[in-house]
Formats: sequence, C-alpha cells, structure tokens
Amino acid sequence: MRSLKWMAAVVLAAIAAAPSAQQPGFTRALLQDQPLSASGRHAVVARAEFVPGGMAGKHTHPGEELGYVVEGTLELLIDGQPSKTLKAGEVFFVPAGIVHDGRNVGGGKAVVLATYIVETGKPVATPAQ
Repeated sequence: MRSLKWMAAVVLAAIAAAPSAQQPGFTRALLQDQPLSASGRHAVVARAEFVPGGMAGKHTHPGEELGYVVEGTLELLIDGQPSKTLKAGEVFFVPAGIVHDGRNVGGGKAVVLATYIVETGKPVATPAQ
C-alpha cells in the first residue's frame, strides 16, 4: 500500500512538473520531488533541454527557480529585467510569480538543471497569459 501511495505521488509530481503546453523544441523532465521542512513547500529538480532556437515559452512558477546551465548558451528573459545571456557553468535565479522565458541562442542544444521551491499542490510551471 505504501509503495502504491509513493508511485501515485511520483505520477502526480510528474504531471505537475510539466506545463500544460510545452513549446516545440523545449522539454522539461522531472528528476526528483521532495517535501521540505518549510511548511507547505516542496523542492522539484528538473532537467530542461532546448533545441537550437528553442524557447520555453513565457511562464511563471509558484515559487523560486534556481538554475544552472549545464550545456549551451541560453538567453534568459525575466519581466522587468534586462535579458541575460548565460553560458554553460553559469547560474540564474527567477523570483516566484515573475513571468520569464528562456531561449537557446547557441548553435547546439542547451541544457539547464533547475530546482524549484514550490507551494504544495500547485503546478511547477504555468503558461503566462
């Protein structure tokens, strides 16, 4: 019974980690989802991959995003901030609820490892209107 509950939690987390309409050329794969000691929060670690020219699409998170560019070159567009070009080995931070987008501006694929500190029961990402 316990393993069945665990499997259901993993499936629900995977569904929550994927925005309802990912952009062509962008994928996000859930790597882990763990409850935190902070009440009402959990941490989600995901790997995002962009084909050349691929974009995540404007979206928000109900918590902070901490990211690391594993491979390639990414342009990060955060509302209210100048765009940033990030290369492999660089990190970024997106505040909770802020509309943002990522675009692969390099010649090969771009890969990001991201950790999301998310409110329990909310999707990891929601497309922006």
